[in-house]
Amino acid sequence: MKYALTYGLLSGLVIIGVLLTGILLGGHQSIFSSMWFGYLVMLVALTFIFVGVKRYRDVERGGVIKFGPALAIGLGIAVVAGLAYVVVWEAYLAMTHYMFMDHYIAGIRHAREAEGVSGAALAREMADLEKMRVQYANPLYRIPMTFLEIFPVGLIVALVSAALLRNPRLLPAAR
Repeated sequence: MKYALTYGLLSGLVIIGVLLTGILLGGHQSIFSSMWFGYLVMLVALTFIFVGVKRYRDVERGGVIKFGPALAIGLGIAVVAGLAYVVVWEAYLAMTHYMFMDHYIAGIRHAREAEGVSGAALAREMADLEKMRVQYANPLYRIPMTFLEIFPVGLIVALVSAALLRNPRLLPAAR
């Protein structure tokens, strides 16, 4: 549990710190707010899963761990990172008076208009985004969706980490 909390909080704080800094400094239309940048930051920050599982293997298990326990530690770290991400994102939304979706939709509208989309096609897209705005206003929808932004990445990193670190010859503990 100590490893899940420590490495999960580190991972979650790095992710949300980088993303919020990007939004605050670069605005909602910068590279920092793009989906690809967000997932790249998540992937890099979730390498704390690998580090946490390795540390657990080396310190608590004498340098040897099976796939199941390694996966359990990795998933624990991913869950804590996801929960930290959700809590900080909810705090950010509250501090900004839940204006994120307004800025997001305005940005998409601007981009689509710049691409030459107009009339009925633009109206359809905006209607879909308005439905999303209503759903996103409901915390019972928004919170699980926010968690599901990050957890699948953590699941993949946990699986890869468990598969790699079950081999005690991979990055053996310093003796």
